[in-house]
Amino acid sequence: MNKQNTPSILDSYFRLSERGSSVRQELRGGLVTFFAMAYILVLNPIILSGPDSTGQFLGGGSEPNLPAIAAGTAIVAGLMSILMGAVANFPLALAAGLGLNSIVAYTIVQLPGMTWADGMGIIVIEGIVIVLLVLTGLREAIFRAVPNVLRTAISVGIGLFITLIGLINSGIVGTGATPLAFGVNGSISTWPLVVFLVGLVVTLALMVRRVQGAILWGIVTGTVLAIIVEAVGHLGPKGAENVGGWGLTIPAVEGSLVQVPSFSTLGQFSITGPFQKIGVLAVIVLAFSVMLADFFDTMGTMVAVASEGDLLDEDGNPPHTQSILLVDSLGAIAGGMGGVSSNTSFVESATGVADGARTGLSTIFTGIFFLLATFLAPLFAMVPSEAAAPALVAVGFLMMQQVTEIEWTDLKVAIPAFVTIIFMPFGYSITVGIGVGFIVYVIMQAVAGKARDVHPLMYATAGTFVIYFLLDPINKALGLA
Repeated sequence: MNKQNTPSILDSYFRLSERGSSVRQELRGGLVTFFAMAYILVLNPIILSGPDSTGQFLGGGSEPNLPAIAAGTAIVAGLMSILMGAVANFPLALAAGLGLNSIVAYTIVQLPGMTWADGMGIIVIEGIVIVLLVLTGLREAIFRAVPNVLRTAISVGIGLFITLIGLINSGIVGTGATPLAFGVNGSISTWPLVVFLVGLVVTLALMVRRVQGAILWGIVTGTVLAIIVEAVGHLGPKGAENVGGWGLTIPAVEGSLVQVPSFSTLGQFSITGPFQKIGVLAVIVLAFSVMLADFFDTMGTMVAVASEGDLLDEDGNPPHTQSILLVDSLGAIAGGMGGVSSNTSFVESATGVADGARTGLSTIFTGIFFLLATFLAPLFAMVPSEAAAPALVAVGFLMMQQVTEIEWTDLKVAIPAFVTIIFMPFGYSITVGIGVGFIVYVIMQAVAGKARDVHPLMYATAGTFVIYFLLDPINKALGLA
C-alpha cells in the first residue's frame, strides 16, 4: 500500500475530517483511554482469583492464576475494542465489567457445585439473550424511548460516578470514621497522594490553557513523578501496615519488560453445566440479574461518551447506535468464552474523547495497546492508579457541565433527573442510577397527570427495574442466596 494513500483511506473510513480529528489525535485519545482503563488488568484478576465452590481456581492450578487471568482480560478487551472501532466507528472501548465480575466471583460460582466454567456459561447465556434483543431491535427501541432529560441526567450522573472512582482509586477519598473520608486521617500525608494532586493540578492547568493532550500529559507527569518517588523511597504496596504505599500497581519494573502470556482461561466455560447443577429457574434468575446490569450500563455509557464528544444527533442519539449495542452485546459472549467475565463498554472511554478522540480509530488503538499488554504487562503496569486517576476527575468535570441543560424548575422531570444523578455515585452503580431514575420518572409523570405521555417501553422498563431491585428476596425465596 502506498503510504501517501494511507491517511486518506483512514480519513474516508473513519470520517476523521468530518468529525474534526486526525490520526495523531485518535492515537493520543486511544492511549489516554487505555491508561484510564488499564487498572482492569490488575483488578479483574484479583476479583476472579478465588476458588469456586469445588475449590478450583480460574485458569487452572492449585493457587490463584493471576497472570493467566490478566492475559485473558487483555486479549478479550483488545479484540472487542478493535471490533467496536472497526464496526461501529465509535470511541468506546470494552473490557471486563466491574460489578459483573463480582457477581460471577462472589455469587454464581459459590453456589453448591458451580464451577468457574459454569459461571462463565451463565455469562455466555446472558450475552446470547442480549444479542437477540439487539437483533430484534428491542434494545435500541428501549434506548430511544428514554426522554432526553433522563439521558442528560445519566451523563451528569456518570460524570460524578467516574469522579468518585478517580478519587477512590487515587486514595484521596476512602473509608474512615465516616463512610467517606479525605486523605489519611484528613491529611495529605503520603507520597502517592502527592502524585495524584500534582497530576491533577497539571491536567487542570493545561486544560485551562487549552493545551492539546492535557489529560495525557497529566498521566505522564504523574507516572514520571511516581517512578522517581518509588525509586527513592521504595514505598511498596499499600496495606494495613503501609498506608503510604501504592494502590493497585507499583511504578517500578523488576526484570524483563516482556513476558510470555498464558491463555489458559480461554474456552473455560460451560453452557449446559449450570442447568444441570442449579436448574432452569435459577439459571434464568441469575442470567437476568447480570443481563439487566449489562443492558443499561452500556446505554448510559454510550450517551455519556457521545455527549462528551459532541457526537449526538438532533434527537440525542449517538451515531450507529445499533452497531454499538451489537458489539457490546457480543462482548458479553466473548468475555464468557474467554473465561474473564462479561466485557462491556467502559465509561473511562470518555477520558480519551475529552483528549480529542472522535472516531473508532481511537478505539482500535486502545485495543492494540491491550493486545500489547499481554506481552508488555510490566511496562504498562508502571502507570499507578494514582497517576491515572486525575484523568477521571477531569472528565467528571467536563461531563458535569451538561447539568445546565436540565429544566430544574419543572419538578416532574427535575426530580427524576436528580435521583438519577445522585444514585449513580452514591449507589456506586450506573445501573442503579438509571433504574431509580426510570421508576421515579414514571411515578412523577403519573402524579402530574402526564401518564399517557410516557412511552409504553418506559413503563415496561421501570417495572423490570422493580423486579431487579427485589432480586435479593427473590433469590432467597428460590434458595439462591
